[in-house]
Amino acid sequence: MDARLLVTGGASGIGRAVVDAGLAHGWDVVVLDRQPADAVRTVLADLADPASAADALAEVLDDGPVTRLVNNVGAVFPARLEDQALDQVDSSFALNLRCAVQCTQAVLPGMRAAGFGRVVNMSSRAALGKAERTAYAAAKAGLLGLTRVWALELGPAGVTVNAVGPGPIATPLFEAANDEQTTRAIVDAVPVRRMGTPEDVAHAVDFFLADQAGFVTGQVLYVCGGLTVGSATV
Repeated sequence: MDARLLVTGGASGIGRAVVDAGLAHGWDVVVLDRQPADAVRTVLADLADPASAADALAEVLDDGPVTRLVNNVGAVFPARLEDQALDQVDSSFALNLRCAVQCTQAVLPGMRAAGFGRVVNMSSRAALGKAERTAYAAAKAGLLGLTRVWALELGPAGVTVNAVGPGPIATPLFEAANDEQTTRAIVDAVPVRRMGTPEDVAHAVDFFLADQAGFVTGQVLYVCGGLTVGSATV
């Protein structure tokens, strides 16, 4: 079976590490992003816009079905509740949640035809609760619900659906949402006493994408340095 991997938001950060892992397997990897990714095919799109996403997905599928999908694209929109603009909530749901639904719907016919599929949704440890994350945490928690629903619906078709919940990962997205003092406090609270790397997360994603992971579905794996069993304040 041809192994074709689609990664949303794959031009940088965690998404790029997932792309590199896929390339190392020799898979045909395609990225959907607003900016081009080096050394891999990129279809440019504003994934917060359903029409732009639809056009990009159609272009990708013109070249054949996708049997592996990583719904990775996301944005944080940090703010305390009283300061969270409602348009930011809408934007968070559009990019972090609605886009995952749209992309999975688009690739699903090909997975059903192949009798095989792997879907990985990129959630976040923040889905368990984090201050100043109303819009983000709600959307990422929504991805966990979708993961469980889709696992039930798609299992008979040979399609597994799982989620990865990164904790504090050293990416531009994290740096834009946290100042130096906050970052120091986070590292001090992580049991392994370091920030995670995009490669840490990509390793977990790679497990779920493997042929051999066919008996694992509806699960969430937190890649958080132990934060889910320790402090829930960061």
